[in-house]
Amino acid sequence: MPPAKKRTRSYDQTKIRTAVLTQSAMVREAVAGLTPEQLAAPTRLGDWTVRELVAHLTMVLGSVVRYLDSPEPEQLEVPLQDWPFRTSSASAQVDEDVHALTATGTAPPGALDALFADALDRLADTLPEAPGTRLVPSRFGGMTLADFMVTRTVELIVHTDDLNAALPDLDIPYDRQALAACTRLLADALATKAPGGAVEVRVPPYAVVQCVQGPRHTRGTPPNVVETDPLTWIRLATGRTTWAAEREAARVSASGERADLTALLPIMS
Repeated sequence: MPPAKKRTRSYDQTKIRTAVLTQSAMVREAVAGLTPEQLAAPTRLGDWTVRELVAHLTMVLGSVVRYLDSPEPEQLEVPLQDWPFRTSSASAQVDEDVHALTATGTAPPGALDALFADALDRLADTLPEAPGTRLVPSRFGGMTLADFMVTRTVELIVHTDDLNAALPDLDIPYDRQALAACTRLLADALATKAPGGAVEVRVPPYAVVQCVQGPRHTRGTPPNVVETDPLTWIRLATGRTTWAAEREAARVSASGERADLTALLPIMS
């Protein structure tokens, strides 16, 4: 019997837009009062300091308005499920853009805060009038606005976690809807990368996917099960940590001879 065809996951546009604005506002509030010393703190992102990370987040928000101000692409080129696999191709350009931005006078704390506030205000003003079906010219080709907004939850949650890792005292909250969308998109990307039904990956309370070629489970307890929490999954999927480290720390449980995702991670890098 051929494997059942997986349905593409759908997202509530209103909830996603609210989640993006909510997470952005919490980040903006947290970084508004950063000192020069805090902005100069290192992050786990290569040579980026907190200053570059915050600047990048203003670009994450600004991209939505910038793309809506651009001519609409003629056709859809990037389905949402393909987006996680395209991001690595833009990493060098993103790094160049961020360093160019921080070299143009946004280094002082007040300037960064003003830039962030302006990006957030423009996004809040622009979104209500924009239909989700509208195509936007992302870095990788035409996407629907609805799909592109889901990708913003990934950017915001992943980089909120990067900020919290760099400056633990910030303790920026994670909006529940944004965290759920980020978790689900990255879990679905794993199932796309390794299609099959031999392994069940559980990330409660947000996602359950089946992946990896092999005997398909149909009823009862699956023979190969991986389970972890949302933030650990996101860190694994984006290369912030390793399978071995999280197994050692008991933040990932894995049962069954096929329940080892080492060769499939990270999903994004």
